[in-house]
Amino acid sequence: MKIRRILATAVAAAVTTPVVFLSAAPAFADTEPSSASTQKPAQGEDDKEPTLDELKAAVALAQEAYDDAVVAVAGAKEALKGFDKADHPLKKAIADAEKAAAEAAAAKEAADKALVKAQDEEKALPGDAAPEQKQAAADAVAAAGTAAEAAAAAKTAADAKVTETGTAFTDARVAASRAVTLAREAQKTASRKLDDAKEELAFYEDMEGACEPNEAVRIALSGPKQVTAGQPAVFSMRVTNTSDRTLDLVDVYVNALREPDLDEDIDEDTDFEKWVLPVEWSSADAPAWTSVGEKFEAIELGELAKGAHHDVKLRLTVAADAPAGEGSIYTFGQYENNDGTCGMSLDDAYADFGILAAKGDKPKPAPTPTPSPSTSTPAPVTTTGNTGTTQQGGSSTTPVTTGGTLAATGANDVLPQLGLAAAGAVALGAGAVFAARRRKAGPRA
Repeated sequence: MKIRRILATAVAAAVTTPVVFLSAAPAFADTEPSSASTQKPAQGEDDKEPTLDELKAAVALAQEAYDDAVVAVAGAKEALKGFDKADHPLKKAIADAEKAAAEAAAAKEAADKALVKAQDEEKALPGDAAPEQKQAAADAVAAAGTAAEAAAAAKTAADAKVTETGTAFTDARVAASRAVTLAREAQKTASRKLDDAKEELAFYEDMEGACEPNEAVRIALSGPKQVTAGQPAVFSMRVTNTSDRTLDLVDVYVNALREPDLDEDIDEDTDFEKWVLPVEWSSADAPAWTSVGEKFEAIELGELAKGAHHDVKLRLTVAADAPAGEGSIYTFGQYENNDGTCGMSLDDAYADFGILAAKGDKPKPAPTPTPSPSTSTPAPVTTTGNTGTTQQGGSSTTPVTTGGTLAATGANDVLPQLGLAAAGAVALGAGAVFAARRRKAGPRA
């Protein structure tokens, strides 16, 4: 798995919310596995990381789409401006229709006057007018009436044409305005996609290959299987350099959380902080118990020679009023060298434990001895996860220090960002992972 995928998940969890983890919970919640024909391919089989060339091609395509969108906006705006010009085809059609309507109105007015005149002449005939005169007058009235009706129909049609062309103009102008709006929206979308593509490429170029996950830092974690609420519980952590060189600066992040109950709802409004358990650490070089900060500061182990290990004790305390349930403690390691090389744990180490509710009065914390300096010879530890068994006390070539800011080793500034993202991912995402694992496995016997 590439560093890019790890960072993307870690940063998303660290700077947003655990929703990204929640979206995967239903898949873990299934109690029965899917049939072979319906199972989705495992991550990495069909979901391969894009190459540098593919990311560059994506930027080029996004740039082309954005450029086309800019041209489309300019064209749409120009088309809209055209409606204000006198020579616009629809404006010309309106003018022609209005002219025709005016002519039709004048023709109707003339026809109406001719009809009135014919009618007046017919009425003006004397009573002793010849039959031929009366018939001619009647024919003139009929002809004038027909002409007046035709002129009226022509005027009605001309008026309708004026309305029709006016409506067409208005509709076309509205459509042109809407086209401008849509083109601008498309440009914004294209701009966002271009920014995303550029950001993805820049992220790849900045991070790809800089800090690969590997097995240089191996962490083994062990401790009690049952923890009583209100009483401290001590876990042993051994950090080993399994690489073929000395690691100049090794950091470890630690987080512990109480698993949510089965009846607790988990959604985007869930307060994951309420599940976090306070953790303290101590070692032979720094025997005083020191709290792991609320902002997930690292335990700085300093230099770790090839094959050497450093043992650290981790003490957590579940709130005295906490109900019975389950919990886990997580650790994550990383290193940075003076030559600029760096890396992070290939696998997280964790230990699950049951939580027993406190009985009777508020229990008094049992005294926990501080580690005494050890003279044991460094020896590599090959176990990881929650299966390793470590010794108490420890050995190291450098003192252990606290704080989230790395020592000034001269290396690049990538490691602090990776550590914060990784720690945030553990803290914010563990609650959802807890619930998913709980639903899948069912109540612990």
